[in-house]
Amino acid sequence: DPGIQFHTTINDWHTCPASGPIVASNPCSEYMFLDDTACNLASLNLLEFYNPETRVFDTATYEHGVRLWTVVLEISVMMAQFPSREIAQLSYDFRTLGLGYANIGGLLMTMGLPYDSKEARALCGALSAIMTGICYATSAEMASELGPFPSYPKNKQHMLRVIRNHFRAARGEDSGYEALSTNPVALDHAACPVKDLPAHAVAAWEKALGLGQKHGYRNAQVSVVAPTGTIGLVMDCDTTGIEPDF
Repeated sequence: DPGIQFHTTINDWHTCPASGPIVASNPCSEYMFLDDTACNLASLNLLEFYNPETRVFDTATYEHGVRLWTVVLEISVMMAQFPSREIAQLSYDFRTLGLGYANIGGLLMTMGLPYDSKEARALCGALSAIMTGICYATSAEMASELGPFPSYPKNKQHMLRVIRNHFRAARGEDSGYEALSTNPVALDHAACPVKDLPAHAVAAWEKALGLGQKHGYRNAQVSVVAPTGTIGLVMDCDTTGIEPDF
């Protein structure tokens, strides 16, 4: 369970600071946003996109799955039931989503990669960047038809700054970040064992930024990596969330 909140860093990457600071996470620590908000979760089993016989990760299908589930979760905002009036209202105001993945440990074991290695971290970073970038690009596409989330206008400049910083990190840049107290660990393109993933990550964030500048975003947040301790069993995962095999 979570303990310390790194308050400065968390709020440096906050998409909606004009609406208030992030002061805590949910108990499982995957969702960090404003008080009295919630997100609807879904997870993809990463091992389902890898063919152990050909040793190929199906990037196109992974991206399609992310795009499809972003739309599903956006629809679910209007279908979900919330525990309080305040949470329901803010869910409509910010439309936060929580698409994530599970079984990164199982994928790494199947690929023969040590969990704590630069190759594993680069692969995990690339998959995370693609997921979140595709989510935000899809969110911007939905905003072009449906409008951005209601609290977007007053947070527009802050959110675009965060998106630009994500784009820089996906490109592997070590400098040039905007209004960060601590620079992130950028994506290590050279270490990624699936060579096409870093380019897909850059393309996803380029699209997310370009479409967002035109249309805004339908959702204030789009992705998380939840522990998936229960649904991971139902999804036939060897490992949960982002964890190794215990």
